[in-house]
Amino acid sequence: MIRSIDEMEVAGRRLVVRADLNVPMEGGRVTDATRIARFAEGMRRLLDRGAALVVLSHFGRPKGPDPALSLRVLCDPLSHALGRPVRFAALDEAGAEAAWLEPGQVLLVENLRFDPGEEANDPALARRLAALGDIYVNDAFSCAHRAHASTEAIAHLLPAVAGPLMVGELTALRKALEAPARPSAAIVGGSKVSTKIGVLQHLVARVDHLILGGGMANTFLYAAGAPMGRSLHEADQAGTVARIRDLAARSGCTIHLPVDAVVAREFRAGAAARTLPADACPEDAMILDAGPASVAAFTRVLEGARTILWNGPLGAFEIPPFDAATMALARVAADLTRGGTVVSVAGGGDTVAALNAAGVADCFTYVSTAGGAFLEWLEGRTLPGIAALSRAQEKV
Repeated sequence: MIRSIDEMEVAGRRLVVRADLNVPMEGGRVTDATRIARFAEGMRRLLDRGAALVVLSHFGRPKGPDPALSLRVLCDPLSHALGRPVRFAALDEAGAEAAWLEPGQVLLVENLRFDPGEEANDPALARRLAALGDIYVNDAFSCAHRAHASTEAIAHLLPAVAGPLMVGELTALRKALEAPARPSAAIVGGSKVSTKIGVLQHLVARVDHLILGGGMANTFLYAAGAPMGRSLHEADQAGTVARIRDLAARSGCTIHLPVDAVVAREFRAGAAARTLPADACPEDAMILDAGPASVAAFTRVLEGARTILWNGPLGAFEIPPFDAATMALARVAADLTRGGTVVSVAGGGDTVAALNAAGVADCFTYVSTAGGAFLEWLEGRTLPGIAALSRAQEKV
Protein backbone atom coordinates (compact mmCIF):
# COMPACT_ATOMS: atom_id res chain seq x y z
CA MET A 1 0.00 0.00 0.00
CA ILE A 2 1.01 3.60 -0.63
CA ARG A 3 0.33 6.05 2.14
CA SER A 4 -1.40 9.35 1.51
CA ILE A 5 -0.28 12.74 2.78
CA ASP A 6 -3.80 13.10 4.18
CA GLU A 7 -2.89 10.44 6.78
CA MET A 8 0.05 12.43 8.12
CA GLU A 9 0.49 15.34 10.49
CA VAL A 10 1.72 18.23 8.36
CA ALA A 11 1.41 21.28 10.63
CA GLY A 12 4.74 23.08 10.80
CA ARG A 13 6.37 20.79 8.24
CA ARG A 14 7.78 21.58 4.81
CA LEU A 15 6.41 19.34 2.08
CA VAL A 16 8.51 18.82 -1.05
CA VAL A 17 5.75 18.31 -3.59
CA ARG A 18 6.33 16.94 -7.10
CA ALA A 19 3.63 18.46 -9.29
CA ASP A 20 2.99 18.36 -13.01
CA LEU A 21 2.66 21.98 -14.04
CA ASN A 22 3.65 21.30 -17.64
CA VAL A 23 0.71 23.32 -18.95
CA PRO A 24 0.06 24.64 -22.47
CA MET A 25 1.40 28.15 -23.05
CA GLU A 26 1.12 30.73 -25.81
CA GLY A 27 2.74 34.14 -25.85
CA GLY A 28 3.98 33.71 -22.30
CA ARG A 29 0.48 33.03 -20.96
CA VAL A 30 -1.18 29.82 -19.76
CA THR A 31 -3.89 28.77 -22.23
CA ASP A 32 -5.30 25.89 -20.18
CA ALA A 33 -4.94 26.02 -16.39
CA THR A 34 -6.72 22.71 -15.73
CA ARG A 35 -3.64 21.02 -14.27
CA ILE A 36 -2.89 24.00 -12.05
CA ALA A 37 -6.46 24.13 -10.74
CA ARG A 38 -6.59 20.40 -9.99
CA PHE A 39 -3.23 20.47 -8.24
CA ALA A 40 -4.16 23.53 -6.18
CA GLU A 41 -7.40 22.00 -4.95
CA GLY A 42 -5.56 19.35 -2.93
CA MET A 43 -2.74 21.66 -1.89
CA ARG A 44 -5.09 24.24 -0.35
CA ARG A 45 -6.18 21.66 2.22
CA LEU A 46 -2.57 21.00 3.21
CA LEU A 47 -1.80 24.70 3.50
CA ASP A 48 -4.88 25.19 5.67
CA ARG A 49 -3.55 22.44 7.95
CA GLY A 50 -0.35 24.41 8.52
CA ALA A 51 2.03 22.91 5.97
CA ALA A 52 4.52 24.87 3.90
CA LEU A 53 4.99 23.78 0.29
CA VAL A 54 8.09 23.55 -1.87
CA VAL A 55 6.70 22.82 -5.33
CA LEU A 56 8.80 21.00 -7.95
CA SER A 57 7.89 20.58 -11.59
CA HIS A 58 9.29 20.38 -15.11
CA PHE A 59 8.18 22.39 -18.13
CA GLY A 60 8.82 21.40 -21.72
CA ARG A 61 12.01 19.71 -22.91
CA PRO A 62 14.82 22.22 -22.40
CA LYS A 63 18.42 21.40 -23.27
CA GLY A 64 19.72 23.32 -20.28
CA PRO A 65 18.53 26.67 -18.84
CA ASP A 66 16.12 28.42 -21.20
CA PRO A 67 14.30 31.64 -20.17
CA ALA A 68 11.44 30.73 -22.52
CA LEU A 69 10.76 27.62 -20.42
CA SER A 70 11.08 29.16 -16.97
CA LEU A 71 8.45 28.29 -14.39
CA ARG A 72 8.48 31.86 -13.08
CA VAL A 73 5.54 32.65 -15.36
CA LEU A 74 3.43 30.17 -13.38
CA CYS A 75 3.72 32.05 -10.08
CA ASP A 76 0.69 34.25 -10.76
CA PRO A 77 -1.71 31.53 -12.00
CA LEU A 78 -0.61 29.18 -9.19
CA SER A 79 -1.00 31.97 -6.64
CA HIS A 80 -4.50 32.67 -7.97
CA ALA A 81 -5.45 28.99 -7.77
CA LEU A 82 -4.05 28.57 -4.24
CA GLY A 83 -5.43 31.86 -2.96
CA ARG A 84 -2.09 32.97 -1.51
CA PRO A 85 1.26 34.35 -2.73
CA VAL A 86 3.78 32.04 -4.37
CA ARG A 87 7.48 32.79 -4.09
CA PHE A 88 9.97 31.69 -6.73
CA ALA A 89 13.56 30.46 -6.60
CA ALA A 90 16.20 29.13 -8.93
CA LEU A 91 17.36 25.64 -8.01
CA ASP A 92 20.65 26.82 -6.52
CA GLU A 93 18.77 29.36 -4.37
CA ALA A 94 15.93 27.06 -3.31
CA GLY A 95 17.60 25.75 -0.15
CA ALA A 96 18.00 29.19 1.38
CA GLU A 97 14.51 30.26 0.33
CA ALA A 98 12.87 27.08 1.64
CA ALA A 99 14.50 27.50 5.06
CA TRP A 100 12.53 30.72 5.60
CA LEU A 101 9.11 29.28 4.75
CA GLU A 102 6.42 29.68 7.39
CA PRO A 103 3.31 27.48 7.70
CA GLY A 104 0.91 28.23 4.87
CA GLN A 105 3.58 29.63 2.54
CA VAL A 106 4.53 28.34 -0.91
CA LEU A 107 7.79 28.26 -2.87
CA LEU A 108 7.91 27.30 -6.55
CA VAL A 109 11.30 26.03 -7.71
CA GLU A 110 12.64 26.63 -11.23
CA ASN A 111 12.18 24.08 -14.03
CA LEU A 112 13.89 20.90 -12.85
CA ARG A 113 14.92 19.95 -16.37
CA PHE A 114 17.29 22.89 -16.49
CA ASP A 115 19.54 20.53 -14.50
CA PRO A 116 20.62 17.42 -16.48
CA GLY A 117 20.59 15.45 -13.23
CA GLU A 118 16.79 15.45 -13.22
CA GLU A 119 16.28 13.16 -16.21
CA ALA A 120 19.42 11.19 -15.30
CA ASN A 121 17.86 10.31 -11.91
CA ASP A 122 21.03 11.72 -10.35
CA PRO A 123 21.41 10.89 -6.62
CA ALA A 124 23.25 14.17 -5.98
CA LEU A 125 20.37 16.24 -7.35
CA ALA A 126 17.91 14.08 -5.41
CA ARG A 127 19.81 14.90 -2.18
CA ARG A 128 19.60 18.62 -2.96
CA LEU A 129 15.86 18.33 -3.53
CA ALA A 130 15.34 16.24 -0.40
CA ALA A 131 17.12 18.91 1.67
CA LEU A 132 14.31 21.34 0.81
CA GLY A 133 11.82 19.79 3.22
CA ASP A 134 10.69 17.16 5.69
CA ILE A 135 8.30 14.96 3.67
CA TYR A 136 8.27 14.10 -0.03
CA VAL A 137 4.84 14.18 -1.70
CA ASN A 138 4.43 12.85 -5.24
CA ASP A 139 1.29 14.42 -6.69
CA ALA A 140 2.21 13.88 -10.36
CA PHE A 141 0.90 10.55 -11.64
CA SER A 142 1.50 11.83 -15.16
CA CYS A 143 5.26 11.78 -14.44
CA ALA A 144 5.29 8.50 -12.50
CA HIS A 145 6.44 6.48 -15.54
CA ARG A 146 9.75 8.34 -15.50
CA ALA A 147 12.60 7.38 -13.16
CA HIS A 148 13.82 10.91 -12.59
CA ALA A 149 15.51 12.52 -9.59
CA SER A 150 12.28 14.23 -8.51
CA THR A 151 10.08 11.16 -8.99
CA GLU A 152 12.23 8.17 -8.04
CA ALA A 153 15.57 8.89 -6.33
CA ILE A 154 14.17 11.46 -3.89
CA ALA A 155 11.57 8.98 -2.61
CA HIS A 156 14.38 6.97 -0.99
CA LEU A 157 15.69 9.96 0.96
CA LEU A 158 12.62 11.29 2.79
CA PRO A 159 9.37 9.93 4.17
CA ALA A 160 7.53 9.56 0.86
CA VAL A 161 3.78 9.61 0.31
CA ALA A 162 1.21 10.21 -2.41
CA GLY A 163 -0.51 13.55 -2.83
CA PRO A 164 -4.26 14.05 -3.24
CA LEU A 165 -4.20 13.92 -7.05
CA MET A 166 -2.02 10.81 -7.05
CA VAL A 167 -4.33 9.06 -4.59
CA GLY A 168 -7.40 9.97 -6.65
CA GLU A 169 -5.80 8.77 -9.86
CA LEU A 170 -4.62 5.44 -8.46
CA THR A 171 -7.98 4.80 -6.79
CA ALA A 172 -9.88 5.44 -10.01
CA LEU A 173 -7.56 3.43 -12.22
CA ARG A 174 -7.46 0.44 -9.91
CA LYS A 175 -11.24 0.49 -9.62
CA ALA A 176 -11.58 0.52 -13.41
CA LEU A 177 -9.16 -2.28 -14.28
CA GLU A 178 -7.85 -4.20 -11.28
CA ALA A 179 -11.20 -4.67 -9.52
CA PRO A 180 -13.92 -3.45 -11.90
CA ALA A 181 -17.65 -3.92 -11.47
CA ARG A 182 -18.72 -6.43 -14.11
CA PRO A 183 -19.40 -6.50 -16.98
CA SER A 184 -16.53 -4.17 -17.91
CA ALA A 185 -15.97 -2.54 -21.29
CA ALA A 186 -12.93 -0.79 -22.70
CA ILE A 187 -12.97 1.58 -25.66
CA VAL A 188 -9.61 1.86 -27.41
CA GLY A 189 -9.03 4.03 -30.44
CA GLY A 190 -6.10 5.66 -32.12
CA SER A 191 -4.12 5.32 -35.28
CA LYS A 192 -1.96 2.24 -34.83
CA VAL A 193 -2.18 -1.22 -33.31
CA SER A 194 1.62 -1.33 -33.15
CA THR A 195 1.75 1.50 -30.60
CA LYS A 196 -0.78 -0.16 -28.29
CA ILE A 197 0.03 -3.88 -28.52
CA GLY A 198 0.77 -4.01 -24.79
CA VAL A 199 -2.41 -2.11 -23.97
CA LEU A 200 -4.58 -4.44 -26.03
CA GLN A 201 -2.98 -7.59 -24.66
CA HIS A 202 -3.38 -6.38 -21.09
CA LEU A 203 -6.99 -5.28 -21.58
CA VAL A 204 -8.38 -8.36 -23.32
CA ALA A 205 -7.19 -10.43 -20.38
CA ARG A 206 -9.07 -8.19 -17.91
CA VAL A 207 -12.23 -6.76 -19.46
CA ASP A 208 -15.36 -8.41 -20.81
CA HIS A 209 -15.76 -6.24 -23.90
CA LEU A 210 -13.24 -4.37 -26.06
CA ILE A 211 -14.56 -1.76 -28.50
CA LEU A 212 -12.04 -0.72 -31.15
CA GLY A 213 -12.07 2.42 -33.29
CA GLY A 214 -9.92 4.54 -35.55
CA GLY A 215 -7.00 3.21 -37.54
CA MET A 216 -6.67 0.43 -34.98
CA ALA A 217 -10.10 -0.93 -35.94
CA ASN A 218 -9.14 -0.61 -39.62
CA THR A 219 -6.16 -2.90 -39.04
CA PHE A 220 -8.40 -5.54 -37.42
CA LEU A 221 -10.89 -5.24 -40.30
CA TYR A 222 -8.09 -5.53 -42.88
CA ALA A 223 -6.76 -8.64 -41.18
CA ALA A 224 -10.24 -10.13 -41.59
CA GLY A 225 -10.20 -9.42 -45.33
CA ALA A 226 -11.91 -6.01 -45.55
CA PRO A 227 -10.61 -3.64 -48.27
CA MET A 228 -9.13 -0.44 -46.87
CA GLY A 229 -8.72 1.78 -49.95
CA ARG A 230 -6.59 4.69 -48.75
CA SER A 231 -7.57 4.23 -45.09
CA LEU A 232 -5.00 4.38 -42.32
CA HIS A 233 -4.14 0.80 -41.38
CA GLU A 234 -1.14 -1.46 -40.74
CA ALA A 235 -0.99 -4.27 -43.27
CA ASP A 236 1.97 -5.87 -41.48
CA GLN A 237 0.14 -6.40 -38.18
CA ALA A 238 -1.99 -9.42 -39.16
CA GLY A 239 0.01 -11.66 -36.82
CA THR A 240 -0.47 -9.26 -33.93
CA VAL A 241 -4.21 -9.10 -34.59
CA ALA A 242 -4.41 -12.90 -34.60
CA ARG A 243 -2.56 -13.13 -31.27
CA ILE A 244 -4.80 -10.53 -29.65
CA ARG A 245 -7.93 -12.24 -30.95
CA ASP A 246 -6.68 -15.58 -29.62
CA LEU A 247 -5.90 -14.11 -26.19
CA ALA A 248 -9.33 -12.45 -26.10
CA ALA A 249 -11.06 -15.73 -26.93
CA ARG A 250 -9.15 -17.57 -24.20
CA SER A 251 -9.92 -14.79 -21.70
CA GLY A 252 -13.62 -14.53 -22.50
CA CYS A 253 -13.34 -11.00 -23.90
CA THR A 254 -15.53 -10.04 -26.86
CA ILE A 255 -13.92 -7.70 -29.41
CA HIS A 256 -16.34 -5.28 -31.09
CA LEU A 257 -15.42 -3.69 -34.44
CA PRO A 258 -17.32 -1.14 -36.54
CA VAL A 259 -20.00 -2.68 -38.77
CA ASP A 260 -20.31 0.43 -40.90
CA ALA A 261 -17.98 3.31 -41.66
CA VAL A 262 -18.03 6.93 -42.78
CA VAL A 263 -15.78 7.22 -45.83
CA ALA A 264 -14.56 10.18 -47.87
CA ARG A 265 -12.07 10.90 -50.63
CA GLU A 266 -10.64 13.90 -48.76
CA PHE A 267 -9.71 14.48 -45.15
CA ARG A 268 -10.94 18.03 -44.62
CA ALA A 269 -13.73 19.84 -42.82
CA GLY A 270 -17.03 19.48 -44.64
CA ALA A 271 -15.71 16.89 -47.10
CA ALA A 272 -18.36 14.92 -48.94
CA ALA A 273 -18.85 11.69 -47.00
CA ARG A 274 -21.05 8.65 -47.10
CA THR A 275 -21.75 5.67 -44.88
CA LEU A 276 -20.96 2.18 -46.16
CA PRO A 277 -20.56 -1.27 -44.65
CA ALA A 278 -17.20 -1.51 -42.87
CA ASP A 279 -16.01 -4.08 -45.45
CA ALA A 280 -16.89 -1.97 -48.50
CA CYS A 281 -14.42 0.91 -48.56
CA PRO A 282 -13.78 2.03 -52.18
CA GLU A 283 -10.22 2.02 -53.53
CA ASP A 284 -10.09 5.82 -53.80
CA ALA A 285 -11.61 6.56 -50.37
CA MET A 286 -10.64 6.31 -46.73
CA ILE A 287 -12.46 5.31 -43.56
CA LEU A 288 -12.54 8.34 -41.25
CA ASP A 289 -15.17 7.43 -38.65
CA ALA A 290 -17.42 4.67 -37.41
CA GLY A 291 -20.96 4.81 -38.76
CA PRO A 292 -24.34 5.09 -36.99
CA ALA A 293 -24.97 1.34 -36.94
CA SER A 294 -21.62 0.88 -35.19
CA VAL A 295 -22.52 3.57 -32.64
CA ALA A 296 -25.83 1.80 -31.98
CA ALA A 297 -24.04 -1.53 -31.46
CA PHE A 298 -21.40 0.02 -29.23
CA THR A 299 -24.11 1.80 -27.24
CA ARG A 300 -25.76 -1.54 -26.47
CA VAL A 301 -22.43 -2.81 -25.12
CA LEU A 302 -22.04 0.22 -22.85
CA GLU A 303 -25.62 0.01 -21.65
CA GLY A 304 -24.92 -3.49 -20.43
CA ALA A 305 -21.67 -2.53 -18.70
CA ARG A 306 -20.97 -1.42 -15.14
CA THR A 307 -17.42 -0.19 -15.80
CA ILE A 308 -16.22 1.79 -18.84
CA LEU A 309 -12.56 2.50 -19.56
CA TRP A 310 -11.80 4.80 -22.52
CA ASN A 311 -8.56 5.59 -24.35
CA GLY A 312 -8.61 6.98 -27.86
CA PRO A 313 -11.23 8.34 -30.31
CA LEU A 314 -13.31 6.27 -32.73
CA GLY A 315 -12.38 8.35 -35.76
CA ALA A 316 -10.70 11.52 -36.99
CA PHE A 317 -12.60 13.52 -34.38
CA GLU A 318 -10.61 16.73 -34.91
CA ILE A 319 -12.49 17.52 -38.13
CA PRO A 320 -16.30 17.39 -38.61
CA PRO A 321 -18.15 15.42 -39.80
CA PHE A 322 -15.71 12.69 -38.72
CA ASP A 323 -16.25 13.39 -35.02
CA ALA A 324 -19.81 12.07 -34.95
CA ALA A 325 -19.17 8.58 -33.56
CA THR A 326 -16.77 9.75 -30.84
CA MET A 327 -19.13 12.56 -29.75
CA ALA A 328 -22.17 10.27 -29.72
CA LEU A 329 -20.55 7.48 -27.71
CA ALA A 330 -18.99 9.99 -25.30
CA ARG A 331 -22.45 11.36 -24.54
CA VAL A 332 -23.80 7.84 -24.05
CA ALA A 333 -21.07 7.05 -21.53
CA ALA A 334 -21.69 10.38 -19.78
CA ASP A 335 -25.44 9.73 -19.56
CA LEU A 336 -24.86 6.27 -18.09
CA THR A 337 -22.42 7.74 -15.55
CA ARG A 338 -24.88 10.46 -14.54
CA GLY A 339 -27.54 7.79 -14.19
CA GLY A 340 -25.37 5.93 -11.70
CA THR A 341 -25.24 2.68 -13.64
CA VAL A 342 -21.53 2.76 -14.55
CA VAL A 343 -18.12 3.85 -13.32
CA SER A 344 -16.37 5.59 -16.21
CA VAL A 345 -12.65 6.33 -16.41
CA ALA A 346 -10.99 7.99 -19.40
CA GLY A 347 -7.46 9.12 -20.15
CA GLY A 348 -4.98 10.13 -22.82
CA GLY A 349 -4.53 13.45 -24.60
CA ASP A 350 -6.82 12.83 -27.58
CA THR A 351 -9.43 11.26 -25.33
CA VAL A 352 -9.55 14.24 -22.99
CA ALA A 353 -9.74 16.60 -25.98
CA ALA A 354 -12.62 14.59 -27.44
CA LEU A 355 -14.55 14.52 -24.17
CA ASN A 356 -14.04 18.27 -23.78
CA ALA A 357 -15.27 18.81 -27.34
CA ALA A 358 -18.37 16.76 -26.52
CA GLY A 359 -18.88 18.80 -23.36
CA VAL A 360 -18.94 15.73 -21.12
CA ALA A 361 -15.49 15.54 -19.48
CA ASP A 362 -16.99 16.65 -16.16
CA CYS A 363 -19.61 13.90 -16.36
CA PHE A 364 -17.18 10.95 -16.25
CA THR A 365 -16.30 9.38 -12.93
CA TYR A 366 -12.63 10.21 -13.52
CA VAL A 367 -10.68 11.76 -16.39
CA SER A 368 -6.92 11.36 -16.29
CA THR A 369 -4.79 14.12 -17.78
CA ALA A 370 -1.78 11.78 -17.83
CA GLY A 371 -0.49 10.68 -21.22
CA GLY A 372 2.43 8.25 -21.22
CA ALA A 373 1.84 7.18 -17.62
CA PHE A 374 -1.79 6.35 -18.36
CA LEU A 375 -0.82 4.21 -21.36
CA GLU A 376 1.91 2.38 -19.44
CA TRP A 377 -0.55 1.69 -16.64
CA LEU A 378 -2.98 0.27 -19.22
CA GLU A 379 -0.16 -2.02 -20.34
CA GLY A 380 0.27 -3.28 -16.78
CA ARG A 381 3.77 -1.88 -16.41
CA THR A 382 5.33 -1.01 -13.07
CA LEU A 383 5.71 2.78 -12.94
CA PRO A 384 9.00 3.83 -11.28
CA GLY A 385 7.42 6.72 -9.37
CA ILE A 386 4.72 4.46 -7.92
CA ALA A 387 7.17 1.68 -7.11
CA ALA A 388 9.39 4.17 -5.26
CA LEU A 389 6.47 5.27 -3.06
CA SER A 390 5.63 1.64 -2.32
CA ARG A 391 9.19 0.88 -1.22
CA ALA A 392 9.41 4.02 0.89
CA GLN A 393 6.74 3.13 3.41
CA GLU A 394 9.15 1.94 6.10
CA LYS A 395 10.49 5.50 6.27
CA VAL A 396 7.07 7.06 6.90
